[in-house]
Amino acid sequence: MRGVWRWTKRGLLALIALGLLYQFWLFGWVLWWNWVNPQTTHFQEIRLAELREKDPEAELKKEWVDYRHISNNLKRGIIAAEDAKFVDHEGFDWEGIQKAIEKDQRKGRIVAGGSTISQQLAKNLFLSASKSPLRKGEEALITLMLEHVMDKQRIFEIYLNVVEWGNGIFGAEAAARHYFGVSANHLSASQAAKLAAMLPNPRYYDQHRNAPGLMRKTAIIQARMPAADLP
Repeated sequence: MRGVWRWTKRGLLALIALGLLYQFWLFGWVLWWNWVNPQTTHFQEIRLAELREKDPEAELKKEWVDYRHISNNLKRGIIAAEDAKFVDHEGFDWEGIQKAIEKDQRKGRIVAGGSTISQQLAKNLFLSASKSPLRKGEEALITLMLEHVMDKQRIFEIYLNVVEWGNGIFGAEAAARHYFGVSANHLSASQAAKLAAMLPNPRYYDQHRNAPGLMRKTAIIQARMPAADLP
């Protein structure tokens, strides 16, 4: 029995050590990306693999643009739609999370996430789209790393360049050209509001661009945009 316990303890210590090494590895990437733009994300790699199952030659549409070259209309639209307290919170909107939990309880299933822009970026950079407790816990740790290493503008800049906006469409520049034939810097308020409204389900809305629900949400977001605070 002593031998079994000794090997069990060594195994647990080894698992803890591996877990810590993994967290340091993630933190190293977060530090690097504070200064260097990500070339790809884990979520993009997942989507590319899915596309290549149907077409081995498939490629993602994406093009990095600096923060100053993205329309303030889009920045305001995203904040109004996804995270109104972005400039004030430290990674988590606890009131929003509580409201999401209450909504899920009323519906009897997960229908609202309550994730901030920082949390969404953590998921896009490193994680899958699963909703397991382990994945959510890792998302929280990465969110803390992002918030302590990067300022809000850098977090938002990366988010705007890596977020999914359609089937194989990633980032503000690719989305602006895909949907409206303009650069991200020249998006109008109505165009920006529509792009923001698409974010919860971008691949669906890529195929249903005039869905009534999308039109209603676009109008609501556009009305809220003047009050959005930018980093």
